[in-house]
Amino acid sequence: MGSKASRIRVGLLSAVLTAAASASCLVSPASAGTADQLNASQIVADMGAGWNLGNQLESTIDGTPGETAWGQPVITQALIDKVKSAGFKTIRIPVSYLRHIGSGPNYPINSSWLNRIQQVVDYAYSRGMHVLINMHGDGYKNVAGSWLICDSSSQTTIRAKYQKAWEQIARRFQNYDQRLILESMNENFDGQFGRPTQPCYSNINSYNQIFVDTVRRAGGNNGSRWLLVPGWNTNIDYTAGNYGFRLPTDQFRSPSVPSNEKRIMISVHYYAPWDFAGEENGKITQWGRGSTNPSRKSTWGQEDYLDSQLKLMRDTFVTKGYPVVVGEYGSIDKSSFDSSNNRYRADFARAVVATSKKYGAATVYWDNGHNGQYGFGLFDRRSYAVTQQGIVSAIMSGLR
Repeated sequence: MGSKASRIRVGLLSAVLTAAASASCLVSPASAGTADQLNASQIVADMGAGWNLGNQLESTIDGTPGETAWGQPVITQALIDKVKSAGFKTIRIPVSYLRHIGSGPNYPINSSWLNRIQQVVDYAYSRGMHVLINMHGDGYKNVAGSWLICDSSSQTTIRAKYQKAWEQIARRFQNYDQRLILESMNENFDGQFGRPTQPCYSNINSYNQIFVDTVRRAGGNNGSRWLLVPGWNTNIDYTAGNYGFRLPTDQFRSPSVPSNEKRIMISVHYYAPWDFAGEENGKITQWGRGSTNPSRKSTWGQEDYLDSQLKLMRDTFVTKGYPVVVGEYGSIDKSSFDSSNNRYRADFARAVVATSKKYGAATVYWDNGHNGQYGFGLFDRRSYAVTQQGIVSAIMSGLR
């Protein structure tokens, strides 16, 4: 399905690390209101349309994260307000930690970095939006300083570091209500796109279990918070099929949560067919039953495939009380090769959102901040203009 590296590097404008903006006015969670305790179907409906603040807090130079490291401007309240005004109700904020984590045994996270993460969270949280934060780039072998490596021989050290990191993150956000969702990791796998391997998958399951146990024990609202966990590379087949994914137990969940409810969500990503959604050439530019040129349409991955994939997630998880979040989806801009391409990008986005809703899943569009050839951008992060209103409108129509 293509590497994440090819997605995150679309639109890099510079290789100069700029220090993260200082956190001088963090919002008190109490001042932002308190969300009701929502069950599985309610939380998915309440999340509405989602948007990724990609290529920002997970961007890095030589293993040190910084929000402008890949050429994006400093994140502002005005940008988040624009995203909300466009109709989005959920923002996923990918976060890398890497060399902002100190040495063991306590593995302290740089306080300035945590402050900045909290400030960006507050931009959305204070506006009543749902916010997802994760541990994003720490598990990529091709990222300098990566350490959350499932086929490493240093699993004892990895697990200790992972536990300490999430303990600090969860405590920092313990007073935020249910609109803040924590995601254990991003696309963790062994780097090969074939069948999952063991014991690597077992290690991923262990990370998810450590994450759930650690967050639940961190106090405040963490005992009842919705937690998001992925399977192998967030791949639908390798998560829902018989390949080794194991749901974490939730033994430390707050007794205030009804016994018949879950508070764990399952994370998957959707970029199929990759030759349309992500492959950087001008060959496959159309998608779906409305396409007009068979030579520009992939031979697979059309509406029937999308339906079967989301139905599989529904049957495997949603019917058992575990909501599904399609935490990334989208397709790159190939309009320079085919002037009709943006129409099919909109069709694709509408179909992913509508099909996900049909099967009880929430969706979060992948925006990497880049507009133009091969970009996923929906907004100009400097002027705050909407750059792909057709896709935005398609996303919103998919929810109706």
